[in-house]
Amino acid sequence: MGIIAVTGATGQLGSRVARMLAERGAQQRLVVRDPSRAPELDGAEVAVASYEDQAGLRAALEGVETLFMVSAHESRDRMPEHRSAVRAAVEAGVERVVYTSFMGASPEATFTFAREHSRTERLIAESGLRLTALRNSLYADMLPLFVQDGVIRGPAGQGRVAWVARHDVARLAVEALVDSAHADRVYDVSGPDPLDLHESARILSAVTGREITYEAETDEEARASRAGAEDWQIAGWAGSYKAIATGETSVTSHTVEHVTGTRPWGLEEFLNNEPDSWSHLVE
Repeated sequence: MGIIAVTGATGQLGSRVARMLAERGAQQRLVVRDPSRAPELDGAEVAVASYEDQAGLRAALEGVETLFMVSAHESRDRMPEHRSAVRAAVEAGVERVVYTSFMGASPEATFTFAREHSRTERLIAESGLRLTALRNSLYADMLPLFVQDGVIRGPAGQGRVAWVARHDVARLAVEALVDSAHADRVYDVSGPDPLDLHESARILSAVTGREITYEAETDEEARASRAGAEDWQIAGWAGSYKAIATGETSVTSHTVEHVTGTRPWGLEEFLNNEPDSWSHLVE
């Protein structure tokens, strides 16, 4: 197993992956913007670079065999950052990329950011790099953040989502990074249960002890509730809910259990195991 580069190593997902890789004894390079925030891990070195700095990232990736490429922060257009990152990886001689994509990534996806993920998958594959795409469902970690004044509001209709915990995405990512048998694959990554938002709210209520409900909004109500935000932000926010409404997030896969040997957490298990994710709701 050669050197594994982990981008986003100071973030919620990348830091989990880095810690798990260290537990496996992997040799890794943590690619970060701020070295003071990089986790201190056995077998890990730190390189300072960003996606938009192609030359700096190329230098940071020299000698790396496999790259964990966490998608850039959502923005009006993050494709230039992704193109720069892929070029840097090719120039540095990287062989494989494990990329954090999104469930239902497609040029025709309802969720605007899922269209960007589709373009990025194609960009990586056409560059000659071997791709493992982790098409993650919506993170269970995000559900508590959807609550405003005890209510989850959005244009999700009665659709369902198979919430997946970052913890389980990280476990899967580690297996994909350490074993080249996962190259040239696209994985749907979900939790075990497709839940509508009424059910999700009831589970969140039961665990937190606070009454939480879901109110379905129309498209017009959703846009009005985000008045003042930029159009791309509103489209992305509303699109995540509308992807639930269309069924694009209801896919339930067995990928996590099949690859890791351990089933992923359901929503209630996640909330019980990671109370920090919802502590702000009861403070």
